[in-house]
Amino acid sequence: MSDASCLLTEDQFLCSICLDVLTDPVSTPCGHNFCKSCITEQWNINVQCQCPNCKEVLNTRPDLRVDSFISEMAAQQKTSIRSEQQVSKPGEVSCDYCTAPKLKAMKSCLVCLSSYCQTHLEPHLTKSGLKRHQLIEPVENLQGRMCKKHDKLLDLFSITAVTHSSVCCERCREVQGSKEDQKPPCLPGGLQETG
Repeated sequence: MSDASCLLTEDQFLCSICLDVLTDPVSTPCGHNFCKSCITEQWNINVQCQCPNCKEVLNTRPDLRVDSFISEMAAQQKTSIRSEQQVSKPGEVSCDYCTAPKLKAMKSCLVCLSSYCQTHLEPHLTKSGLKRHQLIEPVENLQGRMCKKHDKLLDLFSITAVTHSSVCCERCREVQGSKEDQKPPCLPGGLQETG
């Protein structure tokens, strides 16, 4: 990367709508940059054209053209970010949102049922609605590990009086309580009882 781009921070290449590195960057008349698809979608949804950053209202919808200079700088930034982050190796959980190469997941979300690399995790760390989501260490096939009855992660073993042990969610274990002769109600397909 050139010396000039080293003076710019990663945040300067992020679209404030999708929170990812700019793709086909365009500038609004007020000087803010967005991905062309993000700002176009925003303006298609809203009645008036308004800058999402400074809220300046535009009387007419501007003809947006991709800025080739910013586009090249953003592409270099994307390459730099990817080289700093780890590409997932076989057996590691990869980010559900990365395109090739798939980066190593840093966390999995129990609400979204997705795994995220550091870049794609950012909205969960900064957006108020997503901050309430429960993040856990990365888990492969998260949807297949959820209790279909209670929508909770299957993570507890229930050992019954008849020496059956099985995977169940916390809620199933609470419901089962002292009914030691019954197997947990949420044993998912593909998971086998042992005993």
